Amino acid sequence: MLFSSVTFLYAFLPIVLVLYFAAPKKLKNAVLLAASLFFYYFGERTYIAIMLISSITDWIWSLLIEHYRAKGKEKVTKWFLIGSLAVNLGLLGFFKYSDFFISNINALFGTAIPLTNVHLPIGISFYTFQTLSYTIDVYRGRAKAQRNFISFATFVCLFPQLIAGPIVRYTDVDRELDSRKHSLEGFSLGIRRFAFGLGKKVILANGMGELCKDLLAGGGNSVLMYWLYAIGFALQIYLDFSAYSDMAIGLGKIFGFNFPENFDYPFISKSITEFWRRWHMTLGTWFRDYIYFPLGGSRTTTFKWLRNILIVWFVTGFWHGAAWNFILWGLYFGVLLVIEKFFLAKLLEKCPGVVRHIYVLFVTLISFVIFSVESMTKLPVFLGGLFGAGTTGLVDKTTLYFADSYLILLVLCILASTPLFKWIFTKISNTKIGNAVFTVAEPLSIAALVLVSTALLVDGSYNPFLYFRF
Repeated sequence: MLFSSVTFLYAFLPIVLVLYFAAPKKLKNAVLLAASLFFYYFGERTYIAIMLISSITDWIWSLLIEHYRAKGKEKVTKWFLIGSLAVNLGLLGFFKYSDFFISNINALFGTAIPLTNVHLPIGISFYTFQTLSYTIDVYRGRAKAQRNFISFATFVCLFPQLIAGPIVRYTDVDRELDSRKHSLEGFSLGIRRFAFGLGKKVILANGMGELCKDLLAGGGNSVLMYWLYAIGFALQIYLDFSAYSDMAIGLGKIFGFNFPENFDYPFISKSITEFWRRWHMTLGTWFRDYIYFPLGGSRTTTFKWLRNILIVWFVTGFWHGAAWNFILWGLYFGVLLVIEKFFLAKLLEKCPGVVRHIYVLFVTLISFVIFSVESMTKLPVFLGGLFGAGTTGLVDKTTLYFADSYLILLVLCILASTPLFKWIFTKISNTKIGNAVFTVAEPLSIAALVLVSTALLVDGSYNPFLYFRF
């Protein structure tokens, strides 16, 4: 069930809100848990068992870790941590990567091992990392084991962030699980954040998705076509994923949770290092804290530091999908970050800001072309097309038609990927007249966004969600 669906907006969410706020404080987590399990079951049916296994086992592992640590048996606790890693990574590995390894073994050795053809459970990449971080934090002594299973399962299964994050750690919400405050202000802020996320998703991200689909199906083969596709896809995936994060954060506020931010206008960055401080921030900090630092981080020899960087970015790419293009995409960024650390960052600091922005946009657009291909055989065609190889020329009539048709939406999406609208809103609202105007205009704008989004959804507009693939 997508947040951007009529079923969610006008059936599931209203019913959950009524039940949740009607329930006494002691039962609110139970209501959220029941709603979250139904939300997941609606889309995955029997695969809900995988999420429950992950929840139950990590709840038990953490209690055992605390129990044996209290008895002074630290060596024993390590085995429970290993058990958590084995169960979680085993489930993720089987469902997400088994066919990838089998197909590559078959191709390499000429074998005919049958594929499992298992379906990838939605959200498994996200809730696996959440439960893993919980057990690791309990083992490290950074979190106390949650003794109430309902509260813990609510953390794992919480529907606002279950499918696509942000990756919420237990330490982010542990106090709010047991005691959170509800207010009209928090509710209204949540509604506003959700509505703007919905509009960003349905109007902007879906529009860029339609542009990319039209370009691929239109028969054009010019340099402009490939660059327009690269720009459209980069905007689509940013607006799509950041919109889903906006909606998740907004829903969290409605229910009294404060989820961490996940995006901070990454396309305004002046280096790739900065870009990854702004893009999918909860994933980046997860890899930093649970893989990069344990490997030694940068406080080691140059060789080991390079090894650590490449391991982290290999895993980052592989986390996004069981395909070679994702691995290449991750290593591509890893190499760029190493180059920046060694010498490029110092050179960039001497360049004008516009040059640094162009550099970031150029390399990130190439990265999203790598990210977008569904087959490695298509990659040389798309990358070559950016630089004129195998094309019919710089422009063609088909691409010009689509560029003209989507021009206004494209400009709007580019502006929406910068802080411009936020800056304008802040400047105007800080004046007396502006604040008075926004008091009336903001609820009207929110209502208009929801109505337009609903109309597009009812009309059956193109409504994919890219991160369901991961």
